[in-house]
Amino acid sequence: MGKKSLGVIGGMGPMATSVFFEKVIENTVANCDQEHINMVILNHATLPDRTSVILENKEELFLNAVEKDFRLLEAAGVEHIAIPCNTSHFFYDQMQEMSKIKIINMVDETCKEIHKKHGDHSKVAILATNGTVQSGIYKQGCKNYNMELYTPNQVSQEQVMNTIYNIKSDLHIDEAVIEQIIKDLVFKENCCCVILACTELSCLSLNAEVMKYCIDAMDVLVEKSIEYSGGIVKNPIKLGKP
Repeated sequence: MGKKSLGVIGGMGPMATSVFFEKVIENTVANCDQEHINMVILNHATLPDRTSVILENKEELFLNAVEKDFRLLEAAGVEHIAIPCNTSHFFYDQMQEMSKIKIINMVDETCKEIHKKHGDHSKVAILATNGTVQSGIYKQGCKNYNMELYTPNQVSQEQVMNTIYNIKSDLHIDEAVIEQIIKDLVFKENCCCVILACTELSCLSLNAEVMKYCIDAMDVLVEKSIEYSGGIVKNPIKLGKP
């Protein structure tokens, strides 16, 4: 496959976009600059908060703001688009209608990877923003592959949200809190794996023992971005089982 340029709509948040870029570089097999994939990254940090517009039914604020990004990427000649923000995929269908360029579906690709490893009737947990959880995008994604999505209890969900927004605000993070939530979801709730479904969570350094039970949706997006752009993935995703 020849190389194809990748467009990225980032800024949701900026740190997560930086991590996405670094992961693409780190996970592409390349012995020189020319063997990496071409990318056009738009760090549109002023896009409205996705959770707020979903919960307040103000979807048009986000859609009107993001539409100009598709025009810019079309003018740049990209052939696929990656959006490293799970919550924004609530608008996937509307965004795809805005452009003839294929948007990589982060949610569907993640659920597909889980089903490939764990199969039908798997019980899958999620760590995400309130917007992502309440939007139902991962619940429907799991249903499409005959799997069940399990969401954390209210206390755990509040801890997840605090962690996500502390990362956005560059405040202190207690990673042990997230690690304990993951352990509870796997060993107490009998979930086969936990989806890290917020790109801010990709900025954490969780211990290897916990990560065995996680699938990071950003890692899936990174892998598919490399593949669709004609690159070779260095470290394909591996899912462990409890």
